[in-house]
Amino acid sequence: MTARAGRGESARFAAAHALPALVRDFVSVRPRAVRGHAGPGRPRWSAATLRALRERHGGAPVLVRGLTGTVLLILDPQDIRQFYAEPVGSLVQPTGEADGGFAHAGFGAGRRAVDDSVLAAGLTVHPSCGAFLSVLTDEARRLTAGGSLELARVRHSVARAARRIVLGDAAAEDAELGRRLGRSHDRAGARIAAYADLAEPHTLIGRARRHADPLGRPDRHGSDEASADPVGQVRQWLAAFDLVPGVLLRTLLLLGAHPAEQDAVAAEARAAGWVQGAAQGALPRLRACVRESLRLYPAVPDLIRITRAETEWRGVRHPAGTCVVLPVLFHQRDPDHVPAAHVFVPGRWASREADQDVRMAPFSHAGGRCPGEQLGLLVTAALCAEVLRGHRVRPVRPELDPLGPLPAALDPQGIRLRLTRR
Repeated sequence: MTARAGRGESARFAAAHALPALVRDFVSVRPRAVRGHAGPGRPRWSAATLRALRERHGGAPVLVRGLTGTVLLILDPQDIRQFYAEPVGSLVQPTGEADGGFAHAGFGAGRRAVDDSVLAAGLTVHPSCGAFLSVLTDEARRLTAGGSLELARVRHSVARAARRIVLGDAAAEDAELGRRLGRSHDRAGARIAAYADLAEPHTLIGRARRHADPLGRPDRHGSDEASADPVGQVRQWLAAFDLVPGVLLRTLLLLGAHPAEQDAVAAEARAAGWVQGAAQGALPRLRACVRESLRLYPAVPDLIRITRAETEWRGVRHPAGTCVVLPVLFHQRDPDHVPAAHVFVPGRWASREADQDVRMAPFSHAGGRCPGEQLGLLVTAALCAEVLRGHRVRPVRPELDPLGPLPAALDPQGIRLRLTRR
């Protein structure tokens, strides 16, 4: 028998989870608008609502009436495994949603193959690591030029680094490029083609040219799917970098509240500065801190899929077209299944098993795992390293209790950090 929420439960779900999620998406586009409606208490209300649904229905997936229709909520770790185990062709992510901290641009097998190669999916250190680290070192000087860090400064530096990594040094000053990408596909395509002609081989667009014509024409093997849409591809890559400032600020804020861990990762950063090659970009302890930041504050709090085929969950069959929602934030902070769920414990990522733990999914799992995971970690950890190598970070606001439960949400707009020379 299908577990179905009652009217009261659906109303509470809409008020505590669906509506704040909708407002959060609106605020992410217009950060100064209605910010109070996405306040720090909302995730706690949502978690309490989801926990009550799980207890009421014995952990089974529950059909709930949301703001945009009926959704199937995944509330138990047993079903999380099935969610990720479903073939990618069966569970489809709606357009515009990102799987974690570094979005991927692939829709078909050809596009995904290009992304896997260009982003070096699965490689801890990207083949262009040396060139990328040079860019990040250069742009980090802007981050540490003043005595404080706020979102505007971080966004400016990360956006410049993103354009240089994606399109090359010629695009560094083109601050209008993001707006052009959103306005005119044809004009943006012409501009990207011009940058592609100048792009250094190590850039993402330079690496993509090895797979497809940068103007979007079919490749020489005649595969339309394998040919890149340069505007869509670049838009997705640059959009992925848009997530980095918030992750960077939250990670540094957490390290500021945990001085012993900050000293340890600063030592790792200084040691990496003396070596050459892949070891420079490895930074395992800093990467663990970034992963833990994303566990506590995921870039994508909910994963949403639309099934292409009939699927069965705990003996109940659901038709194709069912909207399946995995509330990632709820599961990653679920004290019933995650030890020290509300505490900053980067050491939990030291074991290889943690990376495969479906309860924690900063970059998703299985076939839907983000191909830019390692590049996203490299970029964020390297920027943290550049800040911490010569500076100590202290929170100005907000102040976090390192021993007590961390806030359910951290708005990067409200984070301010003080930098002092080591």
